[in-house]
Amino acid sequence: MSTREQALALDAQDPLAPLREQFSLPEGVLYLDGNSLGVLPRATPARVQQVVQDEWGTGLIRSWNSAGWITLPQRVGNKIARLVGAGADELVVADSTSVNLFKVLSAALSITVADAPQRKTIVSERSNFPTDLYIAEALCRERGFELVLSEPDELPTLLNGRTAVLMLTHVNYRTGRMHDMAALTAAAHAAGALTVWDLAHSAGAVPVDLHAANADFAIGCGYKYLNGGPGAPAFVWAHPRHASRFWQPLAGWMGHAAPFEFTPGYRPAEGISRYLCGTPALLSLAALECGVDTVLAAEPHGGMAALRAKSLALTRLFAAKVQADCPALRLVSPTSDVQRGSQVCFAHDEMAYAVVQALIGRGVIGDFRAPDVLRFGFTPLYLRHVDAWDAAEHLRQVLHTGEWREPRFQQRHAVT
Repeated sequence: MSTREQALALDAQDPLAPLREQFSLPEGVLYLDGNSLGVLPRATPARVQQVVQDEWGTGLIRSWNSAGWITLPQRVGNKIARLVGAGADELVVADSTSVNLFKVLSAALSITVADAPQRKTIVSERSNFPTDLYIAEALCRERGFELVLSEPDELPTLLNGRTAVLMLTHVNYRTGRMHDMAALTAAAHAAGALTVWDLAHSAGAVPVDLHAANADFAIGCGYKYLNGGPGAPAFVWAHPRHASRFWQPLAGWMGHAAPFEFTPGYRPAEGISRYLCGTPALLSLAALECGVDTVLAAEPHGGMAALRAKSLALTRLFAAKVQADCPALRLVSPTSDVQRGSQVCFAHDEMAYAVVQALIGRGVIGDFRAPDVLRFGFTPLYLRHVDAWDAAEHLRQVLHTGEWREPRFQQRHAVT
């Protein structure tokens, strides 16, 4: 287990250390919740103010052309594409993660059933993020499919001649366990099924290569590791072999081949642009672009490979110290680097929520996931090795002193 002095020495040698200056970090806060909401980039307030005061205030509606508002979903999409192994003009920013999942899952089902009507199941992980399962459940009810759920290691055994789609989140939100995207995609294809990948806890956090994995569809979140701000729009990707095969179900005007023809009949755009729907949220898109730029700033320093190496170092350090100092907690994240995303999660049947609240009271911000998980996200762009060490030390003190037992830490809030 590292000492605090060793953690400081690692920080002194960290080639990514200058990237921390991109962010507005509150004094006295150790922020281990970037997997829920990323930190504010310093560039964002000025950029949003520019959009409000200059582009909207002065340019008014002219800014759709003069400021390039109309192509912003594609421009920001092309930046995100560089982080997830997608090609140019294959990924767009639009709507929310849930809405985009509905689009691509619906399209994937249509493609599969057109080729093989007997395929009637969607396979997913039992502990997948609830919104993914809810969207899948709703589509199953609407279309007469069945949602089949299993533990991660059992997934390949459920892929068969009835499987239409394998739908998975690349990094599990509760445990941080990361699937082998290429292997599971290959297994799905061997069974004749398509894949839909949720990159909410992957994009900007771990290396992703959608083309190398031969994935079919992917969606992802803008407000976690991409630092786009609360409610930032999400993104959607379809492999070029699928992008123009079927209409996505939300045939809005921005997905039309020529939106400003104003014709009554729908004619979908070619490629990924048909996955747009309504008018884009320009203020949020401008903020998201600033967040994506903070991740792209790592490219001269080694890019996603360097971020991944630091992420693994941070999570190893934190997990080792907590395991040594806090035996009452049970590690639920993988110990294997290959299987672990950019978070570390511990569990306790009784005190998990109160411990997280006590840590927040100390300025160490993680979060709680029902029923029993203490979750800590590690964003290597702005977290230091000493932050990981200090956070683990605070956790030790909260448990050692029984601080978590205070009544104020037992009160449940609406957002956990």
